[in-house]
Amino acid sequence: MLSRGFSRISGPTASTPKGRARTGLWAAAGVTALGFLVALELAARRYGLPGPLTHQVAELVYRPKSGALLYAGLALTLVVLTWRQRFVAIGVALGIDAVLALTRWAFDIGGVGGNEGRAFGNGALWVVLGCGVIALTRRTGRERVLLLKGVGLGLLLVAGRKTGDTWLLITSKTRPLVLDPYVATADHALGNPSWVAGRIVAATGPVGSNILHVVYGQLAVAAVVVSLYQLRNVAAERRFPAHHLVRTFLVIGLLGPAIYMIYPVVGPVFAYGTGAFGTGSAHWAVAEIWPHTPPPVGSPHPVVYDAITPRNCMPSLHTAWATAIFIHSRRASRFLRFAGTFWLLATLAATLGFGYHYGIDLVAGVVFTLTIETALRALDHGWDRRAVQQVAGGVAFFTALLLAARFLPVQMAHHPWTVGPFILLATAAVIYGYLRTTARWEPKAAPPTPRPEPQLEPA
Repeated sequence: MLSRGFSRISGPTASTPKGRARTGLWAAAGVTALGFLVALELAARRYGLPGPLTHQVAELVYRPKSGALLYAGLALTLVVLTWRQRFVAIGVALGIDAVLALTRWAFDIGGVGGNEGRAFGNGALWVVLGCGVIALTRRTGRERVLLLKGVGLGLLLVAGRKTGDTWLLITSKTRPLVLDPYVATADHALGNPSWVAGRIVAATGPVGSNILHVVYGQLAVAAVVVSLYQLRNVAAERRFPAHHLVRTFLVIGLLGPAIYMIYPVVGPVFAYGTGAFGTGSAHWAVAEIWPHTPPPVGSPHPVVYDAITPRNCMPSLHTAWATAIFIHSRRASRFLRFAGTFWLLATLAATLGFGYHYGIDLVAGVVFTLTIETALRALDHGWDRRAVQQVAGGVAFFTALLLAARFLPVQMAHHPWTVGPFILLATAAVIYGYLRTTARWEPKAAPPTPRPEPQLEPA
C-alpha cells in the first residue's frame, strides 16, 4: 500500500567521488549513532531499566510516551517527498494509529514500560520505517540517498529524545554527589538571578506560570516548525541545505549530557527548594530557601542527592536549544523571527523562574550553542583563521567558566561588581565574534541589473 503512493522519481545517481564520499560519511555517521545507542542500552540495562532501543521498539505497538514527537519525526521525513506522497504517508500513519488504538483497547495493552502514554504516534513511526524499507528496495542513486537522509532525520529526532532520557537516568544513578553549592555561591556574582526570577514568576500568578510552562515544555515543537521552514524546498531541489537547525539540535543533545557526567548539578528548586512540583525532593535539599532567601556564601562543598533527579543543569540545554532556534529563525519569515525571539526570552524566564537553572548555567548554554554553531558552519565553509579563533575562544571561555564556578566560587561571590560584568562582557564578546565570523559566510545579495535606457527611433 505504501509503495503505490511513493512513485519512483528519476534522477542522476551519486556516482561522483564527492557524492560517494558524502554517502560514506552518512553511512559512518549512522553506524556511529547505532553503536552509541547500543552502548546506552547496555548501560541502562546495568540498572535494570530499558534503554533507548527497547523504548523505540516497544513504541511500534505500545502506547508511545510522546505521540507528538513521533509525528514531528514523520514531518521531518516528509520534507523529501512530493505532496501526493505526503498525503499518502499521513493517511497510512493515521490508519495504523486507529487500528493499534482499537487493538490496545480490545486487549487492554498499556503504555511503554507500563506507563500510560498517548493513544497515537505508532503509525508515524511505522511510516518512517516503511520509507526506509522503500528507499532500500525501490530506490537507487541520489533518490535512495535523499530518502534515507529523510528517514534518518526523522529517526534521529526521536532517538535523540530517547537517548537524552537515558543519559539523564545515568547521571542520576552514577553521580550521587552534586555541585550545586559551588554554582549557587558563584551565582552571587550575577546577582542570584534564579531567586529574583522565581519571585517575579510567583508574582505573575497562574497565568504567567502556565504560559512559561507551555513554552518550556514545547521547545521541540518550536524547533520542528523552524526546521520545516528551512527544509521546505528539499523535495523540489532534491537536496538538503548545507546547514540547518536539526544538525545543531542533535550535536547539542549529544555533547550536553556528557558534560552533565563531569559537572553534576540539579538546580535551585531541587537543591534549595521543595522540588519541581513541591514534593519529593525537599528532604534532599541543602535548605528550603528558594526563591525568597539567597543562599549564604559560606564554604561550598559537594552534597549527596537522590538517585532519581537528573543532574542536567550545567550547561542549560533548554537555553542552548532556544538560542539555536533564535539563530536559525533570523532568516525566516517575520512571524518566525518574532516567534524565535519570544521563545528565547520566555525560555530564559522559565529556566530561571521555575528554579531549574542558575544564571551561570544560562551563560554557559549560550556560549555552548554559539561555539557549536560556528564549528558546524565552518565544516561547510572552511576552517579559516577567524573560525578557529572563534571556536577556540568559545571553548576556552566555557571551560574557564565551569572551572571558576567549581574552584573559585567564594572569590566570585565576594567580588560581584568585578566578576559579574566580566562574565557578561566575555559573553558579549563571544556573541560579537560569532556574528563577525559567520557574517562572511552569508550569501551576498546580487546587485540589481540596471534597466536599459529606452532608445528613441529617428524620425
